[in-house]
Amino acid sequence: MINLSGKVAVVTGGARGIGRSCCLLMAQAGARVIVNYRKNVAAARHTVEEIQGQGGEAAAAQADVSRPEACRELLRKSAEQFGGVDILVNNAGIWKEAPVEKMTDEQWDETMAINLRGPFLCCREAIPYLKARETGRIINISSTAGQRGEPLHSHYAASKGALQSFTKSLAVELAPHRITVNCVAPGWIATDMCEEPFRGEGRKAIESGIPLGRVGRPEEIAATVLFLASSLSSYLTGEIINVNGGSVLCG
Repeated sequence: MINLSGKVAVVTGGARGIGRSCCLLMAQAGARVIVNYRKNVAAARHTVEEIQGQGGEAAAAQADVSRPEACRELLRKSAEQFGGVDILVNNAGIWKEAPVEKMTDEQWDETMAINLRGPFLCCREAIPYLKARETGRIINISSTAGQRGEPLHSHYAASKGALQSFTKSLAVELAPHRITVNCVAPGWIATDMCEEPFRGEGRKAIESGIPLGRVGRPEEIAATVLFLASSLSSYLTGEIINVNGGSVLCG
C-alpha cells in the first residue's frame, strides 16, 4: 500500500540501528536512498549492498552532520546522485552518560552539535530541494528522554526536547510549501547504542517497566518513519509520535 517509487530519501546515521532499518524499509517501498554515515564506512556499504541486492537503489555518503559544509555536501550529493531529495530523516545522534556536576563543556557541546545542530543544518540544506519539489517530508528522530528527562543524560534529554520544539516550529513554517515535519520518539530499542545498559540483568530490569514487556526493534521505529514518509500521512504535521511500548504515555 505504501509506495515511495520516484522518491529520494536522505537518512542521517543510516548505517546502523534505527537509521539502517529506515533505509532498508524505505528502499523496499521504492525510494532511492542516501545512506549517511560519519565513521563506519563498512556498515554503510553493507547497508547499500543489501538494498542493491534486493533490487533497490542506494548510495553511501560520509558526513559529520555537526559541520555546515558537510551537510551542504550531503544534500548536494543526493541531488547529484538521484536528482534531489523528497524525504529527510534526521536520525544521527549520540547518547553518552555524564552527571551534570561533572559534565564538561566539550561533552555538552558535542551532544548538542550532533543531536540538535545536525538536524538544523540538514534541514537548512534540504529545504530548498523540498521547496523545488513543492512537497516533502522531514522526519526527526527524538527520544522519550526529550519528554520525561533522563538522569545522567541531561544534555541528551535537552537536545531531544529541543528537537521536538524545532519540529513543531518548522511544521508551521513549512506548511504553505506542502512540506510536513514530524517527529518519532522511540523508547528503549535494541541497538548498539543500548548495549551497555542491556548487559547482565539490565535488560530484564528495563523491560519490567515497559507495559508491553519488551524493548522495541529498530524496524518498529522504521515502520513509523515509513508511514510519515508516505502519502498516508499527508494531513499530519507537527506531531511527536511515541513508539515506546507504553513506557511513556504523554498525548
